[in-house]
Amino acid sequence: MKVTLSLETTISSDVSIMVDALRASTTITLALNNFERIIPCLTPEEALRLKDKTGGILAGERNGEKIEGFDMGNSPKSVEESETLEKTLILTTTNGTRILESMNSQILVGSLINAKATGEVSAKIAKNHIDVVMAGVKGEFALEDFLASGEILYQICKNLKDCELNELAKAAIIASRDYNSLKSGFYNSRSGKHLAKIGYKDDVTCCCQKNINENVAIYTNRELKLFKD
Repeated sequence: MKVTLSLETTISSDVSIMVDALRASTTITLALNNFERIIPCLTPEEALRLKDKTGGILAGERNGEKIEGFDMGNSPKSVEESETLEKTLILTTTNGTRILESMNSQILVGSLINAKATGEVSAKIAKNHIDVVMAGVKGEFALEDFLASGEILYQICKNLKDCELNELAKAAIIASRDYNSLKSGFYNSRSGKHLAKIGYKDDVTCCCQKNINENVAIYTNRELKLFKD
């Protein structure tokens, strides 16, 4: 099985895993505890128009901050603790949600908190090529995505008899093996420092937990839902 790591765009037409560790992937994973579907939107305006049609809860951020007029930001802690009867979450983020539509493959959402489950599901459904795709930050490399991807890649290879890894994937696996160093990487990354500065250090702590959740989102018909066998 070919297993690769890429930035922003996928090189697989088989299975791709979007990783935006701080925070969209983590928010999506935890949101599936409370919501039946998550609809990602490119812009706040699109999200507002969609809510008028479908109802639901609006969540989103720009540059880490909650969007004015939205119910909540892109905070996994807020989503996890949300008490609502609504079953639809409409989400727009700076990085993660914008790259989903460009992928021509089966798309899963991976994070550090669901890396083990993501590895299992991707190995189960892939035919020849799993590509882990780092969302990055506005087109640039993000340390936390690299480290979370390393854990996902490690879990993928545990579930396959043969992994043909590219060099970037090998590097990510090596970098992610020491958990204390990984956590330090999350806190000291550009995004981690920014989130702490604007009052979201608890979100960083939430996002750097490893393998605590078994939800895996799959993107179909422009919606994210819980993968089911």
